[in-house]
Amino acid sequence: MQNPVSITGISSISPLGISSEEIWSLYKESSHKITFEDFTGSPTPIAKLNLEAKREIEKLKEENSQYASLDDSVLFALFAARNAIKEANWEDDFNFGINVGSSRGATGLFEQYHKEFLQTNQSSTLSSPTTTLGNISSWIAQDLRSKGPDISHSITCSTALHAVLNGIAWLQSGLSDKFLVGGSEAPLTPFTIAQMKALKIYASGKVSLYPCQAMNMNKTRNSMFLGEGAGVACLENGIKQNALALITGIGYATESLAHNISISTDAICFQRSMKMAIGNYNTDEIDAIVLHAPGTIKGDKAECKAIEKVFGDNTPAMTTNKWKIGHTFGASGILSMELAILMMKHQEFIPVPFIEHTKTPKKLNKILVNAVGFGGNAVSVLLESPSTLNQNRK
Repeated sequence: MQNPVSITGISSISPLGISSEEIWSLYKESSHKITFEDFTGSPTPIAKLNLEAKREIEKLKEENSQYASLDDSVLFALFAARNAIKEANWEDDFNFGINVGSSRGATGLFEQYHKEFLQTNQSSTLSSPTTTLGNISSWIAQDLRSKGPDISHSITCSTALHAVLNGIAWLQSGLSDKFLVGGSEAPLTPFTIAQMKALKIYASGKVSLYPCQAMNMNKTRNSMFLGEGAGVACLENGIKQNALALITGIGYATESLAHNISISTDAICFQRSMKMAIGNYNTDEIDAIVLHAPGTIKGDKAECKAIEKVFGDNTPAMTTNKWKIGHTFGASGILSMELAILMMKHQEFIPVPFIEHTKTPKKLNKILVNAVGFGGNAVSVLLESPSTLNQNRK
């Protein structure tokens, strides 16, 4: 990176709620946000928005008649984007770009319209414009009246962190001064869940204290489950006084696949992305890693092996949030970034409750965040506390 990039605002809507205070409070609890609901005739673990968050989305729909026809993936992103620019004090500045993507996009509406087509052999007028992936960023741009470029993309489960990379590229090229980045996902639909079950990676319907065993290297069955939500961050070039955190390193890599959904046993893509993000820092300077760790046997092990390869005896404290809020596909990376920022702000490590953590950091000034998706597309982002960087430069 040419110079640090400031995160001046970040907001989310997820099973943890809608405010940073509420989200942090629930992160400190050892309970998860999983409920069991009937999908395709069997009890299925999911993590859905709480009642307050759902009410906010309903209020958003009522604001504008056009919003009532939008998919939840768009509405979640709209809600998070509004709150993010408030925190960043961008409300009177419309000169920013937008890159908010999704792995699946408008799954709910697509399934609804396709069912209608099968029944009537006709399609509704709005079926195409409301199910395109570009729908997300374009509606955010309309809502916030932004004048910069608006981009949506899908790079499966690493979508949000790829949006961060793209935003940084625009900033450091000099083509933009501010960029809104993130991801949104509303995957709690019958067909989406059926697809994950078909891959044999979904958690079983059996009730246990922690249905998702993300980071448990001794698990004997896959335990990934889906959650819904969105996260959006405001990026600005350089070190800003109101920075919540600084991005001081980015890394990315794609590896050759032996299978459509797998990565190599020691996650070569993660090894490369983490090394690139760490850059000239020593490995013992990294205080913690927020893992992608979806709760699958092979995925979790591969990422941990990659961390061992990169860090050796200097392995940092490791955590993940998927045991608590599920895998939100394209939004997962930005929600992991939010957890990292909250831990740095409060200087408190959030552990995985069913894992024996061999390391608890005494400080949280540099945190690495990982994400990877189908296709072996890994991204690593190094976050740093603004106060630490300023002290080091004095």
